[in-house]
Amino acid sequence: MSRARVARRIAAAAAVGGGGISLLGGAAVGLVLAEVRLARRVVGGSGDVPPRADGRYGSAFARPGAEPPLRLVLAGDSTAAGQGVHRAGQTPGALLASGLAAVAERPVRLVTVAQPGAQSDDLPRQVELVLESGTAPPDVAVIMIGANDVTHRMPLATSVRLLADAVRQLRAAGVEVVVGTCPDLGSVEPVYQPLRWLARRLSRQLAAAQTIAVVEAGGRTVSLGDLLGPEFEARPRELFGPDNYHPSAEGYATAAMAVLPTMCAALGMWPLADERPDARRGEGFLPVAQAAAEAAGTGGTEVTAARDTAAGPRGRWALVKRRRRRPLEQEREDVAASGGGGGDGGNTGATATGGDAADAADRSA
Repeated sequence: MSRARVARRIAAAAAVGGGGISLLGGAAVGLVLAEVRLARRVVGGSGDVPPRADGRYGSAFARPGAEPPLRLVLAGDSTAAGQGVHRAGQTPGALLASGLAAVAERPVRLVTVAQPGAQSDDLPRQVELVLESGTAPPDVAVIMIGANDVTHRMPLATSVRLLADAVRQLRAAGVEVVVGTCPDLGSVEPVYQPLRWLARRLSRQLAAAQTIAVVEAGGRTVSLGDLLGPEFEARPRELFGPDNYHPSAEGYATAAMAVLPTMCAALGMWPLADERPDARRGEGFLPVAQAAAEAAGTGGTEVTAARDTAAGPRGRWALVKRRRRRPLEQEREDVAASGGGGGDGGNTGATATGGDAADAADRSA
């Protein structure tokens, strides 16, 4: 069965509250469980508390009478929280807040509700924190979730339903939502076959199903699977952290640079010329399930609901964007030149070695 059809089945089961879809026969279960036990001995994850990155970024853009800071929320699991790095400026939240401040030329207030170890069943609690804090809803929320659902064998349909519910709640409150879909767990170096094959298959099927559900709930997705797959496999010592599971500072920067253009576009702050699909980059309109399947296999691919297009015989349609990804060094130079350094203390927050938020003079938790 094609990835698009499986993804659509999972999303459909999620919509009606169904359970998971079995991918393994009984004969394979024993071998896979043995591999799981071996992998857990080698890859235990990190018990470190992620550095605190909450606060204000881009104070250079604060001027008398200017618009108030944009509000950015990071929700999800340890990847969204930035587990595995030691400086606040290296976390995805700090990188995205610095980048958004540079693009918008406006300060950004970052709040992180992501929880290391979280599965999708923690999203209701996180959304409640975002929407019932007594303050106005944020302008945009970035969610990264799914890896722990796979490793803890949560039924895929349940995982997708919980994510879709969270997106709908946020969108109903007027929050733009960008979801970084489930990363490719088959790229974790110490994991061997056949678990590596199964982890990759489950990760990509979940990512595709997440895309369908998020787009239909009014959000946008960015595929992290393939982005953090071949690149991580080719450069594991650079892009994985010391625990061989979470990204390194360089790995988080790679992911953040993939999410940043979509986040800016959701807020209407990306160049209009880049919003038109470019056939030379493989962009265009596809049925949602097909778009989701393609995105799951191509890192950095954005999927969003197609505007002004009626549902056709194959269901709703989506716009597939493959936003340009420039070398990380070029991104660093551009953000530094724009004055969007994170930490509000002169450091470049959109780099893998950004300034520590704890040293930022004008941030408040």
